[in-house]
Amino acid sequence: RAMAEGSTVSSRYLDGGYAARNPHWDAEDAPWKAERIAALLVRHGIRPSHITEVGCGSGAVLTALQPSFPDAELCGFDIAPDAAKLWPQPDSAAISLTVGDFLATDQTADLLLLLDVVEHLENPVDFLVRLRPRAPLFVFHFPLDLSATSVLRETPLLHVREKVGHLHYYTRGLVLALLQECGYEVIEASYTGATFSAPQRTWKTRLAGLARRAARLLGTDRAVRLLGGETLLVLARPGTGK
Repeated sequence: RAMAEGSTVSSRYLDGGYAARNPHWDAEDAPWKAERIAALLVRHGIRPSHITEVGCGSGAVLTALQPSFPDAELCGFDIAPDAAKLWPQPDSAAISLTVGDFLATDQTADLLLLLDVVEHLENPVDFLVRLRPRAPLFVFHFPLDLSATSVLRETPLLHVREKVGHLHYYTRGLVLALLQECGYEVIEASYTGATFSAPQRTWKTRLAGLARRAARLLGTDRAVRLLGGETLLVLARPGTGK
């Protein structure tokens, strides 16, 4: 993940604790995420020549993106040494993966990816403000853990805190407010349909999907705030007001 290496919170990514709980680093979801990112960029006519993923984990998203952007230089950073054990050996030298803190470098990119990263950070506001000058465009992917049901049950929130290290929980509105407060202008924010199409759905998730599909009759935003199960993909740029 992407955070200051001196952080107490970051120790789980440095001492093997995160890897023990998540040995595959969610690499199974990578083609699904890459497909949605590529479609988002195509919709907006964006063809970056240099894409960097901050908190790249297994590196599988960059590998899955490469066919869609064959001429782009692809870079990934992650502070977790265990992540490097999963890094693919690509056929092309166009993918470069580094163990380290991206913000400790002076590197920039045409497009920065932060996929399932912000919810792990000890200080997401400071991180996002410091990251803002590093690229003209950003793609964020946020799990929307916070819903009326998850608050009522509480167990789902405690589970993602313990297993995958989520320290902050979001709804769509809270994501947009956070990015605006950190000086970003949102170009597009769309649900991914994760509740119906994400690869790692269990039978319980599939069953809950039936209720979530029915709840969409109330409107998508209301249904997601009520029952959860979604993620948000955001295309943003640095705002002009800060």
